[in-house]
Amino acid sequence: MLSEIFYWLLNMSIVGGAVSIIVLCLRKVRKIPKSFVYMLWVIPLIRLVLPFGVTSKYSLLSLVSNLTTKTVVVYKGTKFIPELAYTNSIKTANTYFPVEYKTNLLESVFHVTSIVWAIIATAAVLTAILLYTFTKSEIKSAALYKDNIFLSDRITSPALYGIIRPKIIIPYGLNEADLNFVIMHEKAHAKRKDNLWRYAAVIICCVHWFNPICWFSLRYFFEDMELSCDNNVLKKLKDKEKKEYACTILNAATHKNLFVAAFGGAKIKIRVENILSYRKLTITSAFLFSALIVSIFIILVTNAAL
Repeated sequence: MLSEIFYWLLNMSIVGGAVSIIVLCLRKVRKIPKSFVYMLWVIPLIRLVLPFGVTSKYSLLSLVSNLTTKTVVVYKGTKFIPELAYTNSIKTANTYFPVEYKTNLLESVFHVTSIVWAIIATAAVLTAILLYTFTKSEIKSAALYKDNIFLSDRITSPALYGIIRPKIIIPYGLNEADLNFVIMHEKAHAKRKDNLWRYAAVIICCVHWFNPICWFSLRYFFEDMELSCDNNVLKKLKDKEKKEYACTILNAATHKNLFVAAFGGAKIKIRVENILSYRKLTITSAFLFSALIVSIFIILVTNAAL
């Protein structure tokens, strides 16, 4: 049973890794707004979690299969059912429902590797849970400022802590002129449930610990999260305020933590460049980019049609 779970997870990891590489390439297209780039990261997250999906003739896997695979007819009961080899990324089994390996050696290999995977994945997830618990302990001594905003002398940069009832924690001594921008930024994180997405991404990487593409992508997922949040704030600011917002980010100390959305948590230079080059989207542009994202979503999330 465990080896079958690992078999399917390995298939998911291969496809999810390939989709992550595509998203990494798409994020290099400067004309795509950062808010839309951030949405694209939902695609590899889905691919790394769900073993099954909706089929579509427009799926990228359909195109790949047409170029590289052939239909195989399998006898099941009283019917001949066509199966396509591209439904699995690795070809180490004769049948996949349930998994029947081609050789006893392959079965033994998957049995051993599945145990190793389960041990390390469990340890990684437990470590992530402990780190999250320690992170929350940093704010126990925080003093209430107003609403869900607290002051603390245990942090160096403003950040959003917690998932269910997130709290904005601000270090003592923060410049009053910067305070409004900081609160706007962290409230944007809270509204979009970014800490939940952040924690989910970390757990998914712990489960797929053997896939280096997942860990590499995690860094850029966090970066795009901050850039997208900046854009969310910039929509509400005037031109003069945008420059002040950029100065606030420059003044913020970098504070990196896997489980909190920190105000200075991404590369400062990239964020400042993003702010200074920001332009509000027209209704037409927003519609076109939305259509583009939906199209990419259908192509990358769906499975190949039989």
